[in-house]
Amino acid sequence: MPLSRRRFMRETALAAGGLALAGTTRAEKDIPMSTDRPLFVSTWAFGKDANEQSLRIAEQGGSVLDAVERGIHVAEADASNASVGLGGIPNARGVVQLDACIMDGEGQRAGSVAAIEGILHPISVARRVMDETKHVMLAGEGARQFALEQGFASVDLLTEERRKAWEEWREKQGAADNHDTIALLGLDGEGRLAGGCSTSGWGYKLPGRVGDSPIIGSGLYVDGGVGAAGATGLGENVMRYCASFLVVEYMRQGLHPEEACVETIRRIVALDPRPVEELHLNFVALDKQGRFGAAGTNEGFQYAVTYPGYSEVLTGVGVGTGEIGPEGGNRR
Repeated sequence: MPLSRRRFMRETALAAGGLALAGTTRAEKDIPMSTDRPLFVSTWAFGKDANEQSLRIAEQGGSVLDAVERGIHVAEADASNASVGLGGIPNARGVVQLDACIMDGEGQRAGSVAAIEGILHPISVARRVMDETKHVMLAGEGARQFALEQGFASVDLLTEERRKAWEEWREKQGAADNHDTIALLGLDGEGRLAGGCSTSGWGYKLPGRVGDSPIIGSGLYVDGGVGAAGATGLGENVMRYCASFLVVEYMRQGLHPEEACVETIRRIVALDPRPVEELHLNFVALDKQGRFGAAGTNEGFQYAVTYPGYSEVLTGVGVGTGEIGPEGGNRR
C-alpha cells in the first residue's frame, strides 16, 4: 500500500532521529483538535476551572500569557486542592514550599521560582522573574525576598486541615505523599503559545526538594513555532529525561501532540529500570495548529480542554506496559 505524503514525511523524520513510531494513537478522522481560539489545555479535572478563567481573561482582551497566569491563580487559591498553592501538602517539617514556572513562546522567554514559601501565587512571581530580571530561576529565601520586594503579600499557606494531616503523618512516619500539579497551556487566535506550571510538590518531601515543575524543559516547555507540553506525576522521573522538551521535539518531527506524549512515555519506559507502574508520568500537549492530547503511564489520566463554547474533562491515553490500541484515549 503506497504511503501518503504526510505519513512518508513523518516516518522519514522519525527514522532520521533513530526512532520508530508504532502506529498512530487515533484514526485520522478522530484527531483531537480545535479550530476555535483561544484554546486552553491543562492537567487533571481541577484544570477545568483554571481553563475557564483563562478563557475569560483572554476574551476580556488579556494576552495568552495573562490568561495562563490568571487561570493558574484559580488552582493556587483553592484551599481544597492539596496539590497546588494554598492548602498544599507541606514538606516533612510542616512547611508549604511551592514551585512554579511560566514560559512565553515568543522569544522563548521564561521565569521560574523553586521552594518558595509564604507566597500565594508563585506563578505570578515566576512571571515577574521573567519580566523584571535577567534571570530565569530564583529559589528559596531569595525567591521569597524578591516576591516581597515586588509587592506580593506574605501568606500562611498551611491550612488547619493540612496541619492536622501533617501531624498524623509525623507520628506515623509514613510514606511521602506523591500528588498532582497543574500545567496549563494556551494558544490564541494569532497563533501565540504560552504555558505555566504550579505545584506544592511531593507531599512530606525533604525540605528544599525541588521537582520538575519549575524546571524549563522538564515540567513545562513552550516553543512558539511548534507547540507546548506540560507534565504532572513523579517529578524525579520527569526531570531525568527533560520530558516536556522531548514531547515538543516529537511534535517538531510531525507527531500529533497525543502521539508525542505517548512516544515520550515509551522512550522513558524503554530506558528506565523501574517498573512502569512506579514511574507515574503524565503529559499534556498542544501544538500551533490547535491539535491537543494527553497520555500517562496509568489508565484514567484526566485533562481539561476549553475553548469558546466548549469546556470538558477528557481522558488521555494510558500507556502502561502494553501497546496502544488504534483508538487511543477516550473522551468523557
